[in-house]
Amino acid sequence: MSQPTLAFGCDLSGRHELAEFLQAHAVFLRRFRLLIPRDLEVLLPDHLHACPGIEFLPEVGQGAEIMITAKILAQEITAVFWWGDYWPGQSGEMDLIIRYCAREDIPLSLNAATAWAILTKAARYPHACLIFNPVAGQGDARQTLLQIRSLLKPYFHLTVLTTTPTSSAESLVKQALESEMDTILAAGGDGTISAVAHALVGTNIPLGVIPTGTANAFGSALGLPGIIPAACEVIIAGHTRQVDIAACEVRGGDDSVCKQTMILLTGIGFEAETVERANREVKDRFGSLAYIWAGVQQFQSQFPFTAELVVDGQTTEITAAAITVANAAPITSVLAYGTGDVIMDDGLMDITIVAPADRLQAFNSLLELFGSAIRKVAPNRDDIIGLRGKTLEIKTDPPQKVVVDGEILGTTPLTMKTIPQGLVVFAPF
Repeated sequence: MSQPTLAFGCDLSGRHELAEFLQAHAVFLRRFRLLIPRDLEVLLPDHLHACPGIEFLPEVGQGAEIMITAKILAQEITAVFWWGDYWPGQSGEMDLIIRYCAREDIPLSLNAATAWAILTKAARYPHACLIFNPVAGQGDARQTLLQIRSLLKPYFHLTVLTTTPTSSAESLVKQALESEMDTILAAGGDGTISAVAHALVGTNIPLGVIPTGTANAFGSALGLPGIIPAACEVIIAGHTRQVDIAACEVRGGDDSVCKQTMILLTGIGFEAETVERANREVKDRFGSLAYIWAGVQQFQSQFPFTAELVVDGQTTEITAAAITVANAAPITSVLAYGTGDVIMDDGLMDITIVAPADRLQAFNSLLELFGSAIRKVAPNRDDIIGLRGKTLEIKTDPPQKVVVDGEILGTTPLTMKTIPQGLVVFAPF
């Protein structure tokens, strides 16, 4: 999204109203580049004070008006907000701002009454489509949707499309793209987020994540708040970043090839079996603890398998209990931290192989990986191998289930390839 530039200023009579305006719309204003006279810095709320898009000008009456006039003439300003008691001839500098705003067709707000209309016009009031999964999580879907609508509606032309057994998230994204939406938002768990992201690959349309599901690993990896109001604030603020994704191919049930985009994790062995155990019934019963419960159950019955990995042309053969491939991972996805840190935009997949000799070693390996996830330091154990690469092929004996972003996709063999910066997402500053 582009970042329009707004210029602010006031005399003593306008300071109180300007302070209230900045406070009321602080989150929304973060999507703009702001020009603020230095003497008005005290009016900025905390949400704006550390915003990287702020440029401080000389004080009012000490050169701020001249600099703003110059930027108006250079067509570097989208709108001007300059409040106070002005009349023609009172201030030569203000006369220039008023005159050149009119000449260059730059919206000018001289009081609070016109400010909101000009602000929303400057933002172009983007069109957003919300893909909403009503069965994600354990809350009241109707109340959740009402809450999201109320938070976003002042800042977007919002269209809501709801997933159903016959309307997948992917098909709804396609419908939204045909309507030329500026932004696609996804409210659900990792399955919904992954499906929406898959459909947005290569479009350069930003994805907004509103975590409402049982597992919200992608939001956590991005550093998004886990509560709906704060997640919506990130979207409203408008800051985006580009992250890597990966293209995956596995064998389907009828020996067909199944393809899927990975934004988070791909698991073979322990993780895949754990996800399969954590079905909808288990999620409804245990909520966010479903995966822990399923992991404990799987720990009792996990069998090793032989694996051949080809990473960027280099072959590794090993007997393993779990293989995890990650583009991004929250701290709770400990099986992804065999390299010590998972970086979302380095153009590489992080590959962790856990190869314990017995259950005691497996337990100790998990503890070591948990420490690595916290400290961001690679584990120091012979039964944990960490690799990085752009391409990956995995064959196993016997064939193993493959889970991609929380959904069972098929079985090995698996091939993967990184797509650097393939997805644009709203993220915290």
